[in-house]
Amino acid sequence: MNGGDGGEVTAAPPAGPPPPLEWKFSQVFGERTAGEEVQEVDIISAIEFDKTGDHLATGDRGGRVVLFERTDMKEHGGSRRDIERMDYPVSRHPEFRYKTEFQSHEPEFDYLKSLEIEEKINKIRWCQTANGALFLLSTNDKTIKFWKVQEKKVKKISEMNIDPSKVVGNGSASSSTVSSSPKPYLANGAYPDRSYSCLNNDMTFPPGGIPSLRLPVVTSTETSLVARCRRVYAHAHDYHINSISNNSDGETFISADDLRINLWNLEISNQSFNIVDVKPANMEDLTEVITSAEFHPTHCNMLAYSSSKGSIRLIDLRQSALCDSHSKLFEEQEAPGSRSFFTEIIASISDIKFAKDGRYILSRDYMTLKLWDINMDSGPVATFQVHEYLRPKLCDLYENDSIFDKFECCLSGDGLRVATGSYSNLFRVFGCATGSTEAATLEASKNPMRRQVQTPTRPSRSLSSSITRVVRRGAESPGVDANGNSFDFTTKLLHLAWHPVENSIACAAANSLYMYYA
Repeated sequence: MNGGDGGEVTAAPPAGPPPPLEWKFSQVFGERTAGEEVQEVDIISAIEFDKTGDHLATGDRGGRVVLFERTDMKEHGGSRRDIERMDYPVSRHPEFRYKTEFQSHEPEFDYLKSLEIEEKINKIRWCQTANGALFLLSTNDKTIKFWKVQEKKVKKISEMNIDPSKVVGNGSASSSTVSSSPKPYLANGAYPDRSYSCLNNDMTFPPGGIPSLRLPVVTSTETSLVARCRRVYAHAHDYHINSISNNSDGETFISADDLRINLWNLEISNQSFNIVDVKPANMEDLTEVITSAEFHPTHCNMLAYSSSKGSIRLIDLRQSALCDSHSKLFEEQEAPGSRSFFTEIIASISDIKFAKDGRYILSRDYMTLKLWDINMDSGPVATFQVHEYLRPKLCDLYENDSIFDKFECCLSGDGLRVATGSYSNLFRVFGCATGSTEAATLEASKNPMRRQVQTPTRPSRSLSSSITRVVRRGAESPGVDANGNSFDFTTKLLHLAWHPVENSIACAAANSLYMYYA
């Protein structure tokens, strides 16, 4: 579009879908060597970019949070915003480096319920930065913590009245401040000889008077990152917390477990408001549970939550204090005659995400990714088949509990693509623009395209029919079907995140963090 001041805006001809992205390996943190055994506590369980994309946080099953910061922008000597204002383009892809880590949660034991509470980090959410400090929320099954990560200057004592050759304790001396007297000194500046004590029992002065005393000087030369737990939000959930989400007002957040969603103020840790309660009077009447919840990115009064029956409910906090009734319900009617023992299990939604503009909601169930328009509750606007090739294997998946795996999903910042994980450390990227047939399958390794084959150009297809056609045929792996889809259920890519402003994806394969760009 090209318009002048007050002139008419001329519409450009409608463009086709964007060309498919070519993904390249960027970085890996915590790469395993061949045959190395992965420790359970090191397996990554949460990934989250902050709003700017300059910081990345991961949580693991050992209760640790590891922070990474972007480095490729710093080489130009300015902030990202300054660089964007300059004339030259930033051609480099995002590069991150390790920043710091801290122990967020420890294993606990609930003596009232005789229940072990593991330290595994379920979710991490970034909060607004202030005064150069980073703030984030992290949660395990029961307790949410609010962390502040800040650079602190390390204070050191640089000048004392001691001989550097006879330093006692942790004092340090500068040669320019040491007295020329031959007498030895202790770390506190006093003489070891009793007769020279400045304040002996007789209150007499030593011969020649008191030698000059110099006060220690404190200097700050180094900086270190310090993580401090500002608040602990505890004892508000009877069931395991599956979601936390920040509100766009910057003051409140929600936490969700299987049956309830609570609203918190960041400043108040000893009380929360229960805004959704789906617990029936009789637990035998329980038919569905809450699986994921997220605030709308711009409307502070709206939030969505998904259920184990495959439905998404949009609620408006302005309607009532207890939002048991929803404003909108999004669900897809099942095809008649298609019901089976596994229907409800595979319909359960494991993750939902709002698009950046808040217009669309992306949901992930076991078999598919679905894109919903919040203005259209008749059904999803697009469905992407992720695990359709596993349908004949549902009995095996049920036997080994893989059918209950909870895969996350994410959208690109521009809303043109979506991504989710799969088995064999694979993840899928789909184009969701009108007319797009983009469907890439990539492996979390240094060569993400090695499972790809060049597929012949095909006629344009609808959004609802795209997916796994790009995995290479062959018998390299014993568990592959006719389409080359792998059946290695022990290696699964559950967690991934899309950079908020660039085509860059971070994903977790066991204890390794892989990053890709396009």
